[in-house]
Amino acid sequence: MNLFSKGFIKARFVERPNRFLVRCRVGKGIISAFLPNPGRLLELLLPERTIYLLKEVPSQGRKYLYTAIAVEREGVPIMLHTHRTNEVAKYLLQNGMIPGLEKAKVLRSEVRIGPHRFDFLLQEKGEEVVMEVKSCTLFGEKVAMFPDAITERGRRHLFELARLSEQGIRTAVLFVVHWPHAEVFMPDYHTDLEFSKMFLDVREKVQFLAIAIHWTKALSLTEEVKILQIPFSYLEKEVEDRGSYLLVLHLPQGRRIRIGALGSLFFRKGYYIYVGSSMGHLSQRMERHRHLRKRHRWHIDELRAVAQFHSILPIRSSERLECHIAKAIGEISQWNIEGFGSTDCSCSTHLFGFSKDPLHLERFHQTLQYFRMDRYWKNNRSHD
Repeated sequence: MNLFSKGFIKARFVERPNRFLVRCRVGKGIISAFLPNPGRLLELLLPERTIYLLKEVPSQGRKYLYTAIAVEREGVPIMLHTHRTNEVAKYLLQNGMIPGLEKAKVLRSEVRIGPHRFDFLLQEKGEEVVMEVKSCTLFGEKVAMFPDAITERGRRHLFELARLSEQGIRTAVLFVVHWPHAEVFMPDYHTDLEFSKMFLDVREKVQFLAIAIHWTKALSLTEEVKILQIPFSYLEKEVEDRGSYLLVLHLPQGRRIRIGALGSLFFRKGYYIYVGSSMGHLSQRMERHRHLRKRHRWHIDELRAVAQFHSILPIRSSERLECHIAKAIGEISQWNIEGFGSTDCSCSTHLFGFSKDPLHLERFHQTLQYFRMDRYWKNNRSHD
């Protein structure tokens, strides 16, 4: 299958000014391109990554001449065009290429049931099946997750499909993972806890299928389609609001700051990652760091009072991983602040410095993916 037979060009990613716009380098020039994907894509859209651009036919109302359709990771194209994922799903269904749904027939696309619209109405084993399709571009080495940003729409889809199931209508969600090396699929409970809770709540009512597909560098789809395992028993234990987090702050200028008993310390300009944890009410703890008006209780409160909030990334886990994460971040950082935030453990520090935005560094995302995803694969080789 080739969705882009009219050809494309390759460029180098430069920046993403907003959700639906990327700027890429072609030769010595910069091209702006429409990005049909609202996901965060932080681990994919890294500086100098190869981007596949499709030149569109000029038309009234079209703002950009190019559309970003894929990005390479480790030499493998990852499809970014979320609207084309439904075309892929339809092709796979019509050709009997999805294990377990080889005999399914597509009756209609864009099916409206009451006030809601779903991607497909299928017929399988004499039954009609209402199916929703989700495009998954978030993965580590062997584990894929969805979504990569909070999706109220996705949570609502699960709720409505469960209601249809209660009315006697068979329902399903197909997660299409654009990474051929994936073996396991999970909802991203680190990023969207509510979607993940709903995922578990409706698992007996809605059929979940996750498949890994493989795109060639010519952006043609191979016949390799693999069913991914979903470790429900592991998820039942882990989908809770507890664990660790990475607070990223930006200090535009170097300055001295008084940090409790540590005294007056000099902080270089740059970005800082603080590794914290809360084994209960993690979301509440993270929200606290977003605000300036609060009673100062910890070292991080003194730094937060003068540094700009950049982002905060949860790593939910039933295990206490804070010190393991701090060690891993320390290995990729450029400097640290000795004794900061580590008075109640044996770590030398929980605060690490970077001259550039760490969210633009591949090694940072590899570390984050390890603790969010690949650590599961390392420790759990037998699945549900």
